[in-house]
Amino acid sequence: MTSSASTHRPGAVTVITISDSAHLGTRRVDESGDVLEARLREAGFEVAPRLVVPDERLVIAAALRRLCTNPNVAAVFTTGGTGIGPRDVTPEATLDVVEQVLPGMAEAMRSASLQHTPHAMLSRQVAGIRNHTLIVNLPGSPKAVKECLEVVLPVLPHTLQLLSGRAVHQDVP
Repeated sequence: MTSSASTHRPGAVTVITISDSAHLGTRRVDESGDVLEARLREAGFEVAPRLVVPDERLVIAAALRRLCTNPNVAAVFTTGGTGIGPRDVTPEATLDVVEQVLPGMAEAMRSASLQHTPHAMLSRQVAGIRNHTLIVNLPGSPKAVKECLEVVLPVLPHTLQLLSGRAVHQDVP
């Protein structure tokens, strides 16, 4: 892989906050979305405008489908709706949309989170691909967003390059 390919980040990434209260405007600050966007920018990614949607399976799935048809969006990160509450439907909506599931990515995030809290075993985040677009579910708490994103960031550039057809498999030291 050439050095220019290793620094190329194809397309933008976007953030969807999944929260009834944020969607209705009853929660003033979208802290997990803010943390997620800031960390992605710090890592050198272009971040497309964010979305906020309610905890509604069909609405979440429609937003994911729409973003995955945009050739300028390389990845979609969701925050919220991954727990076991009655309104937590993000994983189901994501599974409705993805064509390929990436279980290793979700397992790695849960494994890392278990180092911080036993409650991580209740998290149901999913990662997968639709139309060459990566979709990654993250929990709704700012702390968990940081922990899980740090697990994904090291493989994100290579993943996006593979999905865009601009990279080849390589050995990682």
